[in-house]
Amino acid sequence: MNKSILTKREKEVFELLIKNQSTKDIASVLDISEKTVRNHISNAMQKLGVKGRAGAVVELLKLGEISL
Repeated sequence: MNKSILTKREKEVFELLIKNQSTKDIASVLDISEKTVRNHISNAMQKLGVKGRAGAVVELLKLGEISL
């Protein structure tokens, strides 16, 4: 099985993001700061080579990293 592109935490962030959770909600659920949530999203977008959260979600869905 090939290794996930994202860290466990980045994946958790995106799984909440696709459930329409705000940065603030995600921070609260995962017990981390909003800045940390944004950093995870930013790191994931960089790894995927996309601009914007929507682009990242589309790529992650295509790669089977997350599912709706």
